[in-house]
Amino acid sequence: MEIQSDPALNMEGFVQTELEQTVSLLCLAGGGSGPQAEDELVWLRNGALVQLKEGNKKGRSSVCVSPVTREDNDATFTCQLKGNASANASATLNVTYAPMLSGVEKVAVEEEAELVLQCDVRANPPVSVSWQQEGSLLDLSTGGFMLSSDGFTTQLTVNRVDRSLHQGAYECVIVSSIYGPRSKIFQVTVNDKTMKFPLMPMVAGLVVVVCTTLLAIVSRWKKIAKCCSK
Repeated sequence: MEIQSDPALNMEGFVQTELEQTVSLLCLAGGGSGPQAEDELVWLRNGALVQLKEGNKKGRSSVCVSPVTREDNDATFTCQLKGNASANASATLNVTYAPMLSGVEKVAVEEEAELVLQCDVRANPPVSVSWQQEGSLLDLSTGGFMLSSDGFTTQLTVNRVDRSLHQGAYECVIVSSIYGPRSKIFQVTVNDKTMKFPLMPMVAGLVVVVCTTLLAIVSRWKKIAKCCSK
């Protein structure tokens, strides 16, 4: 079994590609000649069967990945004989990409509320990440900042916002060894704290007042009716 690809396979069996590109894989049974040249072929993507059209199964078979997406990274395509799974060949896609960071996002938050800023850092190869405040590297030892990352997103959090400390411009900066630096800016505005009244207790209190008033009116009318009947 032999797989030919465009872009070409490297010595380790990987196809190097990028987002939005096209990868074509061609499988040849018996190298395209010999008794296996008319055998039926099947393709698997990460172990799942790929649906092939008639005329694309006997002796030689091709699959095309277009456009390439993030989910195609590390996807393994295996071509094998339908009647003999041990006769097979595989190719794995190595999709390189950088996080999709750009532009400016305006964020409004109230005094003493929680502030959460989040950036996409999913990339191949992995990127280095840093945060800046007003153009300078963010000092995590002051200001109540907390930084977390799970390899897909990086998140900057402040549990209790203070306008004097937290209003201003924040920048999430990533650096890729292939695609260079990229960033996203968050323009944070801290507004005055607004008073919030619990709705349900207010409604319940209003109902009590209305009911008490109605009962008083009914009771008074009963007294008046009683006096008039004498």
